[in-house]
Amino acid sequence: MTANSLELRAGDLRLALRPDLGGSIAGLWLGDLPVLRSTEPAELAAARASACYPLAPYSNRLGYRRLRWHGHDHTTAPNEPDSPHSLHGIAWQRGWETLEATADSATLRLVHAGDSHWPFAFELLQRFSLKPDALEARLEFRNTGPDSQPVGLGWHPYFPKRARSRLHAEVSDRWDSDPSGLPTRKLPQPGIDADVAHLAFDNCFEGWRGAARIRDEKLSLRLSSSLRYLVVYTPETKPYFCVEPVSHVSNAIHMADPLAHGLIDVAPDAGAEAWMRIDIAHV
Repeated sequence: MTANSLELRAGDLRLALRPDLGGSIAGLWLGDLPVLRSTEPAELAAARASACYPLAPYSNRLGYRRLRWHGHDHTTAPNEPDSPHSLHGIAWQRGWETLEATADSATLRLVHAGDSHWPFAFELLQRFSLKPDALEARLEFRNTGPDSQPVGLGWHPYFPKRARSRLHAEVSDRWDSDPSGLPTRKLPQPGIDADVAHLAFDNCFEGWRGAARIRDEKLSLRLSSSLRYLVVYTPETKPYFCVEPVSHVSNAIHMADPLAHGLIDVAPDAGAEAWMRIDIAHV
């Protein structure tokens, strides 16, 4: 533990948080077994290496670091040196404060006044609740600025890739992307049900329903959420894969009808919410 970390426990589950590193989860363990890609909190150096971080006020890519909203043009400062786009919003690169913490729950807060990375002001709460057999997380967004703003929410969990890791998810469509990661066309996708080693996805999927099931030789997980889109990333050479509940299609802000692709138009002093739950059991 460090001065900047929190640890929650419920039954055999242990959750380590790093509010100062993007409100991220450093690790989640069932006994000594990592449920997510996990690092002891004192050893975690950046949110990008964490077990999971929040996505707000948008997920995935903001194309070429610009947006137009209600007739006004905005740009965003680079936040990833190897990409022409802004990635994953701003919440994962900011320090959060701890509002409250108990043995099995915590509430973190991020206050954003508007800057070169995101021009709109907001306040965001992230609530964690640990059960003996599940982790629940919730995001509560409030627009604290004078203008309406486009909002997307989500989480970016990393799962350990084990020898028999398998993913099952009921989805209806897949967005294929250009080499820079921006979606270009939507194609029918009759669900996902395969060993992760046989998948080659870096895609956003529509029509997600039910719980995504993640199973290997050690654990059986159920990932459920209020969000209806799923980003799946299965890099061949990495020891992890990602199954990310998100509220909108990647780069939805640049589509003809952003609201039809999941973005939310949040008025001043109004808000948006999302939740995610991971049920956890030994095989």
